[in-house]
Amino acid sequence: MTCNSLPNSDGVLLPIQPAILQDTLDELHARYQSLKTGTPANYIPELAKMDPDWFSICIVTVTGEQVDVGDAQQLFTIQSISKVFVYGLALEDHGRERVLSKVGVEPTGDAFNAIVLDERSKRPYNPMVNAGAIATTSLIKGKGPTERLNRMMEMFERYIGHESFIDMPTFMSERTTGHRNRAMAHLMYNFGMIDEKLDEALDLYFQQCSLMVNCHDLAVMAATLANRGKNPLTGVQAVSPGYVRDILSVMYTCGMYNFAGEWAYTVGLPAKSGVSGGLIVVVPNRMGIAVFSPPLDERGNSVRGVQVCEELSQRFGLHLFDCSSQSEAAVSQHSPNAEPQLDQSPNQNSESGGRVGKDHETSSLSGQESQSSPTP
Repeated sequence: MTCNSLPNSDGVLLPIQPAILQDTLDELHARYQSLKTGTPANYIPELAKMDPDWFSICIVTVTGEQVDVGDAQQLFTIQSISKVFVYGLALEDHGRERVLSKVGVEPTGDAFNAIVLDERSKRPYNPMVNAGAIATTSLIKGKGPTERLNRMMEMFERYIGHESFIDMPTFMSERTTGHRNRAMAHLMYNFGMIDEKLDEALDLYFQQCSLMVNCHDLAVMAATLANRGKNPLTGVQAVSPGYVRDILSVMYTCGMYNFAGEWAYTVGLPAKSGVSGGLIVVVPNRMGIAVFSPPLDERGNSVRGVQVCEELSQRFGLHLFDCSSQSEAAVSQHSPNAEPQLDQSPNQNSESGGRVGKDHETSSLSGQESQSSPTP
């Protein structure tokens, strides 16, 4: 029994009821919709066009239950959230030791776009900062740019469950203004962290950041990681289960950049943010959470997204180090009349999930990027 398995006083697992979670998301969406703190990223023309009032919260569980609130189908570019999944593909292509020889896994207090490498190893610190993500992208196998792009798009399709596409205006904007990222690439080439095909690597990096998704897509992707790499809606294995631990570890320590420590302290879950306003959170073995809201704080994280995730973690005892007693209190507070139920296996009935509404009273949820920067 894990600390966020929500047991009752008799040790029986109490799943979070979908109707309760739906009510909670409705409440949080209504509360934070009026929050006007933060500003959407404006250094890329396409991002500057985003409506600051767009706001959605989505959850997908490892058993396929889906809860959406707000602008869940609004498309936007994935930006830095893409780094998580490309890192997984690089691990599959080369293995842990090879990837570690090119990209570290150490958190850094610097901004995500800092032009800095580890002084001793000359590696970028981790795959979640821009330098590390460029190095990671350069590792993707393929005979040429087209094959590498196709392999990357196929990988994203496994996570999302359907085809997606690259937004060309965003890609061209990033390619035209990405001078800082080019400086990082040349520095890493100087130290042998990437090869001479750095322009190809940069183009692929700009393309991955320009992938179009919506909030619901991000929740499915997060739930896939929560489900040991298997998409809970399609049953497709998106990434080898043996590399999910690597991905989640780096998300936990580095996914929120120079906010990672405070995030780990308050929310306590693996996460990744992007400058378009997206934020994904993984609750291992239980669920994926996604929030979309373009206004960003000074660190480049969605203001509403951080607030929502802090509340969800506290209310439902989702922090990785929450004690079972706190989880029990959370269940008692939000569902005083809930009957004890056995928690379902994370891989059980993956094809039976459906989108949840308030009238589904008997279903249960079993478990579970700075704006002045030239590019994500």
